[in-house]
Amino acid sequence: MRLRVEFTTEPFDLEEAPAHALAAREVIETAALDAVDVGPFGNTAEGGAEPVLTAVDALLRRSLAAGATRISLQVNVLGDEGDGGDSGGSGGGRGDGEGDR
Repeated sequence: MRLRVEFTTEPFDLEEAPAHALAAREVIETAALDAVDVGPFGNTAEGGAEPVLTAVDALLRRSLAAGATRISLQVNVLGDEGDGGDSGGSGGGRGDGEGDR
């Protein structure tokens, strides 16, 4: 099974990335995930179920320890890793606005 995780950490600071945001970014960027998209207002990553769940656990623990007061998190099931179908598995990024071209 493939999963996509989308998350944000708060409080926001538009001047400089807070420690909790940097901790979350480090977790996601160093995890065994693919299609990682890190941005100022939202972050996404995709991968197999175990790597995503392991990263989510570390993300929650490290972000809270670094001062996050709120973490918004959504996990979506994309499909099976080996199905080879169009389950949104390896398209890269979020896909926001792709149909607007």
